[in-house]
Amino acid sequence: MRSTNLTPTVQPAWLRLVLGAVVVLLGLVAVGGPAFAQEDDGGGEGATETVGGTIVARDDTGERVGIEGVTLQVIDADGNVVGEGITDADGVWLVELPSSGVYSVELLVDTLPDGTSLRDPDRNILTGVEVQPGTNKNTLFAMGDRQVSDDNTIVAIQLLADGVKLGLIIAMCSIGLSLIFGTTGLTNFSHGELVTLGAMVAYMFHMVYGGANDFSFFGLFNIWSNGRILGIPGTNSLIFAGLVSVVVVGTFGWLYNKIVWKPLRHKGTSLISALVVSIGLSIFFRYVLLFQFQGRARFYRDYQVQSRVDLGWFSLEPKDIFIILFSIFVLVCVGLALQKTRAGKAMRAVADNRDLAESSGIDVESVIKWVWITGAGLAGLGGVLFGMTENINWEMGFRLLLLMFAGVTLGGLGTAYGAFLGSLIVGIFIQMVTLFDWFPSDMKNVGALATLVLVLLIRPQGLLGRSERIG
Repeated sequence: MRSTNLTPTVQPAWLRLVLGAVVVLLGLVAVGGPAFAQEDDGGGEGATETVGGTIVARDDTGERVGIEGVTLQVIDADGNVVGEGITDADGVWLVELPSSGVYSVELLVDTLPDGTSLRDPDRNILTGVEVQPGTNKNTLFAMGDRQVSDDNTIVAIQLLADGVKLGLIIAMCSIGLSLIFGTTGLTNFSHGELVTLGAMVAYMFHMVYGGANDFSFFGLFNIWSNGRILGIPGTNSLIFAGLVSVVVVGTFGWLYNKIVWKPLRHKGTSLISALVVSIGLSIFFRYVLLFQFQGRARFYRDYQVQSRVDLGWFSLEPKDIFIILFSIFVLVCVGLALQKTRAGKAMRAVADNRDLAESSGIDVESVIKWVWITGAGLAGLGGVLFGMTENINWEMGFRLLLLMFAGVTLGGLGTAYGAFLGSLIVGIFIQMVTLFDWFPSDMKNVGALATLVLVLLIRPQGLLGRSERIG
């Protein structure tokens, strides 16, 4: 009988080409030095930095209308007023700045029309408004009282939609964590740093190199010109930066396994020792990221301030709609790949029974290599999506790590489908628990972990995990 070969095949020429491109990208990152420490005095030739926004309030019918004639001042780090803007009929204002840097924006409350006030008077001055070279920074001043629905059903549906979005992001990041555990038995505490690395690399190519700076390769030829690579349109967008991030973080996952975990497996290192190593590497990588990118929170240039789209009983920003639909698309593709492709079947076989898979002719080390590449790439992509909804900082992945572990454990360790289901439940619970006034919103993550404990007391193997006999 002819046996079926489930070993994933690799095209050497294609792999060498991709690795060569990644080496060049990583070299450019290294030449650039600490990315967040770079400050530009004026951007590239013809670059203009601006700060602006829109001042709106709700009228008697509940519609959002612009407020005209409101004055806002922009103040530099030395306390000097560098510009003043007045809102037009649509509530839009804009101030041209002398250079990039960190500014403060003050709304002069005396210029507000009668009957209009700031929602939070303490936020009259926005501090730490960072403007990158050649970019516009949007700011937001909330006006009037917060609109709170008296219908708990509508509030619950809105929280459910927000929870689905969070759960999908957690699932994107945690599938690799679950597959790595399933194929190697490793509980990787440094997986959160892959999420942070994904967001940071995307920020670097989107904001630092994708700004208005020119960047040459050792002075030989110009690579970045006005924020575009070789002048190609779209290479300064967040979409392109996200693609670069997935490639870079996926390659890092391959190197991480090849340099660290493969040698440890061949030496017979125990899983407890490997777990301790992953904790140490997590701390190491975290502070490397802190050194490279500094400690301040950052934001992507694209998709910062958007008007919410009314979808009936709930509303979402356009970027949130994209995150939900794109995450579902990617996760469905991952599920189909695990079910239909030879590489996916090999991954599931190794996760199910490594010894049996190896005796059947599957190259286990090749499968583990592709699990690391895929898992790290998905974690990097999840970091980019998470950075679109939250600020980007050096410990964002570490904050998400506990929720990833909760989702993976709740769904069933070692299964991609369990990671998806468990992460979705965790994300929804985190948002829905704030519906109860007696439950502090700062404790919502703790509530998700308490739910995890209760479920595991009833079903220790997780929702989709299999019970195993010990002894």
